[in-house]
Amino acid sequence: MLKLINNKIPWIPPLFVYSPRSQSPDPSPDKLIARESYPSSQFLLSLFTWFRVKQWHLGVWTGLFLVSVPVFFEAPLVRQFPWLSLVLTILWISVSLFLTTHHLTRSWGDLMMGFSWSWLAGSIYWGWFRWEPLLHLPIEAIALPLAIGCILKNQYLLGSWFYLGSLLGTAVTDIYFYLVGLAPHWRKLMAHPEMTGSILHSAIADIMTPWGIGWVMILGITLLTLSLFTGRSQSIPQRIVSGTLIGTLLVDGLFGLTAILSK
Repeated sequence: MLKLINNKIPWIPPLFVYSPRSQSPDPSPDKLIARESYPSSQFLLSLFTWFRVKQWHLGVWTGLFLVSVPVFFEAPLVRQFPWLSLVLTILWISVSLFLTTHHLTRSWGDLMMGFSWSWLAGSIYWGWFRWEPLLHLPIEAIALPLAIGCILKNQYLLGSWFYLGSLLGTAVTDIYFYLVGLAPHWRKLMAHPEMTGSILHSAIADIMTPWGIGWVMILGITLLTLSLFTGRSQSIPQRIVSGTLIGTLLVDGLFGLTAILSK
């Protein structure tokens, strides 16, 4: 039978789970049952039924979506309004704390906390330090001790694993930058945006070499393998990690393809 249950494990989202019919006292096992204490439950049931997604699918897609938000929304915002982007971190944390006070939204509040850490790091780097690529990874890792501490204390597991997955994807991307020697091109691009065309042309020339293509394949296969491995897990946090890694692959691939086509 398909039920919306009151999960006692904080990192499992209160979505649909299957329970054996033989264990259910409900005489109508084919009907969806929602807790009467939550008026919005029926809407959530209808919404998730329409999409026909299961818990683990939602975990992957959630991680993929949230890891893409800073790239397509935060980065343009922080370049124009760095202080606004930084202050928005307080909003995300406030939303997270509010959501965690309600059972039905506790898991989303948990996940939002990890998202707020990534947002904070992105605001700091893109707002004031984007001219130096070597500082990217250290700044992105600003909340790493907090994430590890939360995992050890069994708190904010969804958000912590989302943050770690996002950080891992960032680390792999930055490693490629260092190995192929793209850091100088980045510095020039940040200092002289009017020369974007010629700078991208030089960067693509470094990428389209046996060394550059070889590392694309090695690191890409590594990320894909990790995403498939974590995606097969029954653990929701690990499936969110899978989504963040898939998101990293898609975003990096999209930017690489755009750069090549604009050559």
